Amino acid sequence: MKQIKIFDTTLRDGEQSPGCSMNLREKIEVAKCLEKMKVDIIEAGFAISSPGDFESVNTIAKTVKDCTVASLARSTVKDIDAAWEAVKVAADPRIHLFIATSPLHMEYKLKMTPEQVLKKTEEMVKYAAKYCSNIEFSAEDATRSDWDFLSQVVNTAIKCGATTVNIPDTVGYTTPAEMQALIEYLIERTENPDNVDFSVHCHNDLGMAVANALAGVKGGATQIECTVNGLGERAGNTSLEEVVMAMRTRPDVFTGTTRLDTTQIYRTSKTVYNIIGQKAPLNKPIVGKNAFAHESGIHQHGVLANKLTYEILTPESVGIHANNIVLGKHSGKHAFETRLSEMGYTLDADELLRSFEEFKVLCDKKKTVSDADIEAIVLHKSAVETAGDSGDYALDWFAVHTSNFTTATSTVCLKKGDEKIEGVSLGDGPIDASFKAIDTIINPVEHTFDNYTIHSTSEGKDTLGDVSVKLSANGRSYSGRGLSTDIIEASIKAYLAALHKLQSAAEREAEAK
Repeated sequence: MKQIKIFDTTLRDGEQSPGCSMNLREKIEVAKCLEKMKVDIIEAGFAISSPGDFESVNTIAKTVKDCTVASLARSTVKDIDAAWEAVKVAADPRIHLFIATSPLHMEYKLKMTPEQVLKKTEEMVKYAAKYCSNIEFSAEDATRSDWDFLSQVVNTAIKCGATTVNIPDTVGYTTPAEMQALIEYLIERTENPDNVDFSVHCHNDLGMAVANALAGVKGGATQIECTVNGLGERAGNTSLEEVVMAMRTRPDVFTGTTRLDTTQIYRTSKTVYNIIGQKAPLNKPIVGKNAFAHESGIHQHGVLANKLTYEILTPESVGIHANNIVLGKHSGKHAFETRLSEMGYTLDADELLRSFEEFKVLCDKKKTVSDADIEAIVLHKSAVETAGDSGDYALDWFAVHTSNFTTATSTVCLKKGDEKIEGVSLGDGPIDASFKAIDTIINPVEHTFDNYTIHSTSEGKDTLGDVSVKLSANGRSYSGRGLSTDIIEASIKAYLAALHKLQSAAEREAEAK
């Protein structure tokens, strides 16, 4: 079976989608999950796009040792220079440059003729190749390009040093049959195609990204570009968990294999959802809450007799394990660590201590602590929780007074290093009053309040409240999450986390100017 490389672009294509922005610490956390899952290539970002993006690409390149680290670049000298400066410290750096090849994009976006695009491809791939031998070239909007012209561009890129050629379905336009035929067409017209990886990058605008990516593999592609949870612009990208498990489940159809450790899929998916302040849809394949649930009596009977009757893959294969240990207030750190290991989590000493201390606090508030509660504790690492080290604002204490016949009042005390600052405000309910009290302290940049949601992590009225807040400013969204058995406290933490991201972005933009 041929080896199919998994190129993950969660930190580039996924992160640039609305509401999915991440700070540096969060990007590092995702990168470590991807490395542990053994993806082949991590596209860490678009280095030229901002100083913050350059820093994150460079930091990930320094951190990751077991994956190729790539930076995206337009076909310009400045972009390629920035990409190389960011990734050159990586164990295996890659420059990923692109140029559009469809008539629509060439005429209206690039304002270039096909001949000019061919010449630019030759010049820029040669320029990138002077830096390193791991060069990926993408023909943007390839599936709406003239096939003969696209073949010329592909052969030019390969002759000039490209070792991977990516065929993106940039707007999610194509169909599986067309994608397979296009990859076969290009491979047939390429000299020595075995010396280059053909890649597919599919968007999900018509709901066919996974199907199109798999069709590309059937056509001869040896690399799939995808994102965790299918994140990405508009309707998203090829979902990593879906495309990988499809190949694993149907090796008779897709004659390719990956090096992925699929038992890390669930943990990575949860980490990404946690960071962007979202939850998996109930019926999301592979990682959704109902993916392995059976309510129909007929289905339940069949599964009890033989799981294969209604389950084509096991929860354990993606890292979902049954709980065989009951944890409570008398459980020790060793039992806690053992349970975490069974759930697929390996924490360093500091993180283990922090999580265990939060677990013990929760045990005093809840009768039963579930796996979902433990997972929430481990994954919940909002930016404000490191405030003592970073100088950001963190919650010290709060007090609210509210009723159904008076205006709510909230007093919030925030700490910033050794300094403590109090704010007081009235509001339309205790949450609104608390947020306004925070604003009197922080005086944040102007923004809109887009979304506020509350989820319970488990059953019971004493469950942990998981609050998500989404803010927008200057065309970008910033999400934050807070976790507590007290909904007001969870809300304050979520709002502070979102404000931290918003303020940090504003400061970076001011510095760039």
